[in-house]
Amino acid sequence: MQQKVLIIEDSASTISLLTKLVEMAQLKPVLATSLTAAKHIFIHSDPEDYLCAIVDYDLPDAPNGEAIDFAVKSYLPTIVTTARLDEDIRKAVLSRDVVDYIPKENAQIFDYLMRLIGRLEKNKTTGVLVINPKRNERSAMAALLRRHNFITYECATAAQAETLLDEHSHIKLVFVDSDIQDKPPTQFVAWLRKQYSKEDLAIIGIANDRNNLLSARFIKSGANDFVRKPYHLEEFLCRVNQNIELLENVETIRRTANTDYLTGLPNRRHFFYTVNKMQRNQPANQALALLDLDFFKAINDTHGHDAGDEVLKVVANRLAVMCADVIIARFGGEEFCLYLPDTTPHNAVSRLKDIRHNISEHPVKFGELTLNVTVSIGLTTRSDHNIQAMLTTADKLLYQAKHNGRNRVEHDATNLN
Repeated sequence: MQQKVLIIEDSASTISLLTKLVEMAQLKPVLATSLTAAKHIFIHSDPEDYLCAIVDYDLPDAPNGEAIDFAVKSYLPTIVTTARLDEDIRKAVLSRDVVDYIPKENAQIFDYLMRLIGRLEKNKTTGVLVINPKRNERSAMAALLRRHNFITYECATAAQAETLLDEHSHIKLVFVDSDIQDKPPTQFVAWLRKQYSKEDLAIIGIANDRNNLLSARFIKSGANDFVRKPYHLEEFLCRVNQNIELLENVETIRRTANTDYLTGLPNRRHFFYTVNKMQRNQPANQALALLDLDFFKAINDTHGHDAGDEVLKVVANRLAVMCADVIIARFGGEEFCLYLPDTTPHNAVSRLKDIRHNISEHPVKFGELTLNVTVSIGLTTRSDHNIQAMLTTADKLLYQAKHNGRNRVEHDATNLN
């Protein structure tokens, strides 16, 4: 179900702008021009239906932020907008459990709001670990992070942090306080960095204001960033968001570099990287198959390249569904490769025969056309820790499958019991 955003705002121009921003984020805006109207709308709603609320500080029936209190008490992550921002209003806003505040100053501010809404959705699957021996400090920081929908974890020691990181792979950001006792904080940061790259885990050091050198030592030891206590709410949240966004941008670049643009499957480069890493564990049984669509050139020549692209995408999607538990890639053209670790020869042969049958029995629809598609498969089940040698063997078996009539599986398995 499409999530909603409650907008409590009395300015027509701001309502129009906020509505467009919310719709651009694929969310449903729910409008109220006063606190009274918001209460009437929300009385029959569940907080879980809403991603957040965007609330104007000064409304005709709520001139001093009363609408903010209503949204917060309704368990809605609340973003505050203000037409003016003096120090008294800033303090009044930040004294409440709000996500952030947005002065209505310029278009760039609304761009920030757009990114902030997007972050609230993404943060639901992102873990943040706070390591601090002082319970009140770590609890306060975790509570602040939860306003932004982060999944939070807290601990007092480096040893406890190691356990939590092992158990929760979705932790993407770690705060390391300078007061941890069981290991020097900079040494612990250096250890973390050896275990997790900067592309996989962001580390922010927390340094006491009296120790200006510690912040530099954090960075030199491998931290991405640092904050000083006592920290300002706005700076703290900006640093959190920037570090998380950097990880996401790197992941996007990595995914783009490793993905075949047409089918969405991993590409040849990613295949070799993943398989070589898996082979370090020396699986007892492994198999590798090369799959090549039969008479694919005839489809392109007869029906055009759009038809050929559709066939590739449909077959790739079926392979992705049938082979979600193993490593699959598009090697180029109409050729795909499948690596099956910890798979007996019998199971490998049976599985590839099922794949061949599935493809041949389900034609591809393209407009008014029904295109019959078959695949020839070369499968080697002779375990070799040289992936290139297994590919060479599979390629020879694929040639045999083509030579022997196509739409078949040729394999080198001898004992299928």
